[in-house]
Amino acid sequence: MKIIYTVLACLFFVAISNSQERFLTKNGTISFFSTSPMENIEAKNNQVLSIVDAANGQMAISILMKSFMFEKALMQEHFNENYVESDRYPKATFKGDLLNFDAIGDSKTKTQVKGNLTIHGKTKEITIEATTLKTADSILMTGEFFVELADFGIEIPAVVKNNIAKKIKVNFNFNHKPYKK
Repeated sequence: MKIIYTVLACLFFVAISNSQERFLTKNGTISFFSTSPMENIEAKNNQVLSIVDAANGQMAISILMKSFMFEKALMQEHFNENYVESDRYPKATFKGDLLNFDAIGDSKTKTQVKGNLTIHGKTKEITIEATTLKTADSILMTGEFFVELADFGIEIPAVVKNNIAKKIKVNFNFNHKPYKK
């Protein structure tokens, strides 16, 4: 009987220690900026879910497209209805790895993140630069990269072709905290 209790206790402690290897944020920030001769377009989303598995450096991000907020309501409406079709494609996702995750420590470290980005139902492998800081109680990540709309099947009508850049600058900022069930 003692053996059974010992095995159960060991499994319980393994489960607890495994759960502490995951870091999560439910309020990460992603913003994008489009510059063109006609007008600049900017949107921000503060409800981004991101999780990092500290055991292996794997990362997953989920972005609700309707949570992007624009300065002008009409821009937000066009974004959701005409471009990303958020009723049909409600989320954008990223699944990948922080490369050389073991080298990241308690000072800001430049690292690469490689994985699959899915927007508008299309998936593309990307590698981006990030600045990462890992402590006992957080994993901070910031960075920027560019997204080509054509890579994700997002078409810009000829009428507004000069109003929207073909390449969109994306910034991200995540403050992951230990995941607790």
